[in-house]
Amino acid sequence: MKNILFSAAVLTVMAFTTANSGYKPGDVVKDFKLVNIDGKKMSLASNKSAKGYIVVFTCNHCPYSVAYEDRIIALHNKYASQGYPVVAINPNDAVQYPDDSYPEMQKRARDKAFTFPYLHDESQAIATQWGAERTPHVYVVKKEKNTFVVKYVGAIDNNSEDAASADKKYVEDAVNALLAGKDPEVNFTKAIGCRVKWKKKAGE
Repeated sequence: MKNILFSAAVLTVMAFTTANSGYKPGDVVKDFKLVNIDGKKMSLASNKSAKGYIVVFTCNHCPYSVAYEDRIIALHNKYASQGYPVVAINPNDAVQYPDDSYPEMQKRARDKAFTFPYLHDESQAIATQWGAERTPHVYVVKKEKNTFVVKYVGAIDNNSEDAASADKKYVEDAVNALLAGKDPEVNFTKAIGCRVKWKKKAGE
């Protein structure tokens, strides 16, 4: 009986750890280098004038990502000049979802006139490291000395269908607080969207 209870406890801890892996508010993030749609590699340190970033894990095909696309563009247009540009990252497996391939990313960026980086996380290592689970999944990070610290994680706002009906704009509130020299009052919400499309493991 004790062994059964112990095994159950271990499984519970493992499940909790898996579900809660990745960066949380207050964590220092490890920088990365990913290929942008222009073929050049980019890191967070690439933009010396950035005060921080709005990092959005997103993709081409997910209806939630599509619904939020104009809002992501609007966030970049509003905050890039104030030091918080958008960096979009596509973590999806293009083998299973060809619409999320690198060439399709380039096409989507042209069609929507993206003015922010749209990076390809082909290995899915960055999505795993950050703990991205859905598209879109947002991380607002602030530059502190030579590091970037997570200040907000979660959804863009509280209405995935209609931007005009959203009465809680979590990312905007977080960035506005940081620009005012404060920490966000709400630093975590549940990301709403499609699950990240992970690569199939051998044998699956």
